[in-house]
Amino acid sequence: MVTLLLAVLAGTLIGLSLGALGGGGSILAVPVLVYLLHQSASQATTGALVVVGVTSLTSAVIAHRAGNVKLARGVSFGVVAIGGASAGATASSLVSEPVLLACFAALMLLIAAMMIVRQVRHAGGAPQAGGTSTARTALDDPIISLHDGFGCDCPRAVKVLVTATAVGLLTGFLGVGGGFLVVPALALALALPMQYAAGTSLVVITLTSAAALAVRAGVGTTPDWGLVTALTGASVIGGIAGARLADRTDTAKLSAAFTGLVLAVAVYTATRSLPALI
Repeated sequence: MVTLLLAVLAGTLIGLSLGALGGGGSILAVPVLVYLLHQSASQATTGALVVVGVTSLTSAVIAHRAGNVKLARGVSFGVVAIGGASAGATASSLVSEPVLLACFAALMLLIAAMMIVRQVRHAGGAPQAGGTSTARTALDDPIISLHDGFGCDCPRAVKVLVTATAVGLLTGFLGVGGGFLVVPALALALALPMQYAAGTSLVVITLTSAAALAVRAGVGTTPDWGLVTALTGASVIGGIAGARLADRTDTAKLSAAFTGLVLAVAVYTATRSLPALI
């Protein structure tokens, strides 16, 4: 009963961060499942895919209704990322759990650093990617065209291929959404304004999470689906509440608090996982 209550509380926190800040909360799912709910690393990275996928799908529907999703672009990017997600899910079953957790700790430290840099730039008034008139002009420009002969914007095609594959690998290997990579990739490679990049990234994360989960099905240790369901349900509800909270709260302060939380969890994960590698 206590464990189930912890799953609900943790899921609510994850959902609140996703809803209020537009991403990042899913990075907490694996540490919560390992250290709070006592799942193994392989169980946690599989269970996290459910939390990430369902929460992203729900948020994508809400964002689409608000007109903030470019569905065709998101599906195209997600389809490209599926190959990386499948490869990452397969590779995850081939490494030891200490290595898996050490990689996750390194990723969390990287994300915390990126969040700090972003907040410093935002405080300094740096312009946001994807908000220029050039980006809006290029929004509907095709990357590959078959009209009047074959045409290819190859530099953008390479950006999409590399970034989508990297996002897929992270999702499949560590059970994270990769939104911190998807949003800037959609803004730069596909010329999506940030208004659409954040919402469209949810479509990509949903597809890659589903692909990685399909590869993992029947492979490795099965998570405690009761705990995963409770965590997921609470995350979805928390995400809806977080979206409303964002309209009433200073998101800069929320983001700073969340960055501190991610950094603390990253350090804790590193101190628990790195000694096992020695």
